[in-house]
Amino acid sequence: MIRIAVVGAGQWGPNLIRNFHNRRTSEVAWVVDRDAGRLEQVRERFPDIQLATDPETVMADGRTDAVVIATPTSTHYALARRALAGGKHVLVEKPITADSTEAEELCSLASGAGRVLMVGHVFVYNPGVQRVRQLLAAGELGRVYYVSMVRTNLGPIRVDVNAAWDLASHDVSVANYWLGSAPLAASAVGGSWINPGVEDAVFATLRYPNDVLVNLHISWLSPRKTREITLVGDRRMLTFDDMNLSEPVRVYDKQVTEVRTPAPYIDSFASFRASLREGDITIPKVALGEPLKAECDHFVECIVDGKPPLTGGREAATVVRALEAVQRSMRAAGREEPV
Repeated sequence: MIRIAVVGAGQWGPNLIRNFHNRRTSEVAWVVDRDAGRLEQVRERFPDIQLATDPETVMADGRTDAVVIATPTSTHYALARRALAGGKHVLVEKPITADSTEAEELCSLASGAGRVLMVGHVFVYNPGVQRVRQLLAAGELGRVYYVSMVRTNLGPIRVDVNAAWDLASHDVSVANYWLGSAPLAASAVGGSWINPGVEDAVFATLRYPNDVLVNLHISWLSPRKTREITLVGDRRMLTFDDMNLSEPVRVYDKQVTEVRTPAPYIDSFASFRASLREGDITIPKVALGEPLKAECDHFVECIVDGKPPLTGGREAATVVRALEAVQRSMRAAGREEPV
């Protein structure tokens, strides 16, 4: 039984408490939050969990095996560093930090202490995302040309980080997972309308090895909640719709069959259509499951078995470096920046 302390009982914290307090493989021994009202809500739902307002209370508890951090991004580094120094395994919400140097330091601390450092890039644990990874690994789409990712909603609007740090961290982690590499460069523009200096919408393009482009449309200032991805390969194309819980993945048997037309020019609609192939649309079976539960189970499994996490500190640091390049590009009016 892994004893866990959850630091942060705000918007996301209760979901972590619910998943870890299963009394089979793990239990939540402590919940820490500075807000007494939030702690009282935890007490009503889980009267057996100890409560505290000071994180140091759990950092010094020798019976606590792991610390789960669900606090604002600006606090991640200090809390994770203290937990690792105290010999705790750590799961910290995304992004791991707002600075790649700090992220690398946490990775080194975890490695030196022999502790698990995992980051909550929860979409990597989505069954649909993992199914797409299998299709790519099997070569079903052929060579990947580009990926278009749209993640929009109306709120929640944050003031500590912009929309890229809050939302694009999901998409960059998914793109890295699918493509098996980190981006080489990034260009981006953004707009700040609600809070000065905090971008509410970001349009970014990441350049990956093998000339793969990944385009991101990120906004918390949109009338419609959208989580859609289009992936184009030279053999097939694919869409992923996270809002479609029953059939999130669709594979399109479509491709350009002739890069160049033999004739000097295409003189009819029919001859133009002949250079394209449109086949069937297939819907791969995707197992149902809660991504967060899979993530939490994986964290406990890594602690027990000593295996590296799927979304470890090193993987999370590559996401931070990409977001830093996006940030620099926005400040430079869209100039492409190396990652």
